[in-house]
Amino acid sequence: MTHDHHDHSHAVGAQTDLRMLAVALGLNLAFLVVEIVVGILANSLALLSDAAHMLTDAVAIGLALVAARLALRRPAGSLTFGYKRAEILSAQFNGLTLLILGAFIVYGGIARLIDPRDVDAGPVLAVATAGLLVNTGAAWALARANRESLNVEGAFQHNLMDAYASLGTMAAALIILTTGFDRADPIASLIIAVPMLLSGMRLVRRTTRVFLEAAPQGLDPAEIGAAMAGAPHVVEVHDLHVWEITSGFPALSAHVLVREGCDCHEHRRKLERMVHERFGIEHTTLQVDHEHAGGLVHIQGT
Repeated sequence: MTHDHHDHSHAVGAQTDLRMLAVALGLNLAFLVVEIVVGILANSLALLSDAAHMLTDAVAIGLALVAARLALRRPAGSLTFGYKRAEILSAQFNGLTLLILGAFIVYGGIARLIDPRDVDAGPVLAVATAGLLVNTGAAWALARANRESLNVEGAFQHNLMDAYASLGTMAAALIILTTGFDRADPIASLIIAVPMLLSGMRLVRRTTRVFLEAAPQGLDPAEIGAAMAGAPHVVEVHDLHVWEITSGFPALSAHVLVREGCDCHEHRRKLERMVHERFGIEHTTLQVDHEHAGGLVHIQGT
């Protein structure tokens, strides 16, 4: 597969991602103000936690939209891969905001457990129910985009956590209405914070791996190197690097030594084809040298 074909496929997928991100952003913004107003009037930390999370959803999705548009720009000048890593920056921001928001909700929930407030559960229940529908709709839109993209996955996780938050807020409101147990509200906010923190840690860990040039998940450099070294007439493979330019775009470079008299160009093409078909790596740069009694004869290929 050529790089141009990969870029075209990536562009088509990115346009779908942009549409789904725009739908999710519209749904979040449409409901944000309602949650803030009712949360303040009803004195519900769970509802205000949900509203705060929805605000970060809107920011996260807006940033994801900008990053997705930047990623479509062609490489130019010193940016030889273009702005593809802007998506990873966006995803890492989303992960960090989930962690920070989760920490604030834990702090507020503990404070409300110690000193509970009266909660007007009726409006809270109504808004949380409507919020569940909005968040489910936004999560559905993002699930239709390419979730292999960490950028889209970050926005999706934000909305999924918001759907969980709405469920927790609904449960707390029902408990308060039926039993008068006001501490159900901060307990719900603490329960909401757990998956939020876990999701944030997962996103930060995955994006950090990309920035550290770690091999993509599911690709073992030792296995790839052994497969290349096991190809006919290949004497040695070294300086092997496998990394991820952006989510769903793995890359490989290596120095390959083949027997004297072999067609280096043909072996390079065969190795590139094998790496693509077996491991799904399209972007390869192989430096192929002849084994030679008097030294190495260098042939470069990409």
